[in-house]
Amino acid sequence: MKIAQFVDEELTRFYGVGAFYRIHTIDDLIGHLIVGLAPHTSVGIIGRVIGFINSQVCLGSPIWHSAKRRDCDGDADSVMLLMDIFLNFSREYLPDRIGGLMDAPLLIQPLVFPHEVQRQAHNIDIDDTYPLDFYRSSWNLEKTTNVIDNIDIVKKRLGQANQFFDYKFTHTTDNIMLDESHSLYSILSTMEEKLKMQISTAKLINAVDADEVMSMVLTTHILPDIMGNLRAYSSQSFRCTKCGQKYRRMPIVGRCLECNNELTQTVTRGTVEKYVQTALNICSEFKINEYLTNRINTLQTELSLLFKQNVKDQHTIIDFI
Repeated sequence: MKIAQFVDEELTRFYGVGAFYRIHTIDDLIGHLIVGLAPHTSVGIIGRVIGFINSQVCLGSPIWHSAKRRDCDGDADSVMLLMDIFLNFSREYLPDRIGGLMDAPLLIQPLVFPHEVQRQAHNIDIDDTYPLDFYRSSWNLEKTTNVIDNIDIVKKRLGQANQFFDYKFTHTTDNIMLDESHSLYSILSTMEEKLKMQISTAKLINAVDADEVMSMVLTTHILPDIMGNLRAYSSQSFRCTKCGQKYRRMPIVGRCLECNNELTQTVTRGTVEKYVQTALNICSEFKINEYLTNRINTLQTELSLLFKQNVKDQHTIIDFI
């Protein structure tokens, strides 16, 4: 509401035209267009406000969420008023550093076609009932492909008119929210806490292989993070703590050429090593395949060579006799 009121004031006082939103209550926002933008992306997806809920979540069509590349994994998300973007966004505001073009609505997609989104959204069932054969097959632990023909899913409607509407559900409810108004993921402060919660949850579910879950965490998150930070460390720039001057390479004199002040690193050792011990703990606690284990051990060796402990003075030839 505050943003809508700011936009209206901007239109009237700065541009000399009429107000657009004219918001008096929160219900006045219903029907207005918004733009959803997920982290680390630069394409906003048009949506429309249809209601509100007293919870720290953004409810919407799975097609819309998938178009934003947001698979409801508990990470951050955002919505913006369309008029706010039209008036107040410019590429001139964006930083010139690498990554400066991310997290900004450089493009806006007005229509979303289900066949263009991620395949996970295509597997959502949109039927009003499950046939008896489905339960029998589930009891017999049959493969999904053996029973999927009896259930209506998004994938079957691709290319047809009803791919956009008439999504059904099996059970009605007065309130889709439970007592909790926010995800536990949002109140855990550290990566270690979130990982421990994920592990404990995986162990509670019989259908989940905790060893496989941890292997996926290593493959998709921890290993790429360590390698990416290591690469950033080896190619980092240096910054003057006094005048802010930046250097692609450390000057020969080892100090700022502008003010002769000390230079500091832009990527620290702690950033590179922060998940190494976590990765080692996972390998020791769970059954991780040999390749991933060796890969982590290799990274640990590389880091130990990069960050040598207790470096002595330069050796003389006598030290090797």
